Amino acid sequence: MSKTKKNEFRPDDFVVYPAHGVGRIMSIEEQEIAGLRLEMFVISFEKDKMTLRVPTARASEIGMRSLASPDLVDRAMETLKGKARVKRAMWSRRAQEYEQKINSGDLLSIAEVVRDLHRNDDQREQSYSERQLYEAALDRLTREVAAVAGIDEGGAQKKVESVLTSRAAA
Repeated sequence: MSKTKKNEFRPDDFVVYPAHGVGRIMSIEEQEIAGLRLEMFVISFEKDKMTLRVPTARASEIGMRSLASPDLVDRAMETLKGKARVKRAMWSRRAQEYEQKINSGDLLSIAEVVRDLHRNDDQREQSYSERQLYEAALDRLTREVAAVAGIDEGGAQKKVESVLTSRAAA
């Protein structure tokens, strides 16, 4: 079974690592750790200036996945058009839920966070922690949209923001 999983990802593929977002597999290398030989994916997250080594055998267990399909990206954009759903729970509880959705790596969950935390110019100011969560979710969403569409992040951000502002105008 591990043989099929290992071939799922190749060098130069873009992948989504749940806790860090979109990265690119630079290589697959063997390393000796505590006397064991492990095969590792070497993943580069250029924007964060970070390199991550993930054991190939545990990649899917950790939640590492291929980029979303264009169809899933379209569904995420539709999610952005929806009405924000803000629960009446305490902020700390909601913040935890948002954080979990962002770190799940699930594109639709991340789109829900962007939708729920997005503020138009005429709405009240966001708190610092709200803004941080919103920007983290927006960053993850735009990076994946950019990688799937083959466009730069600036173009992807314009695309996402135009969907958000069109929702406000409706």
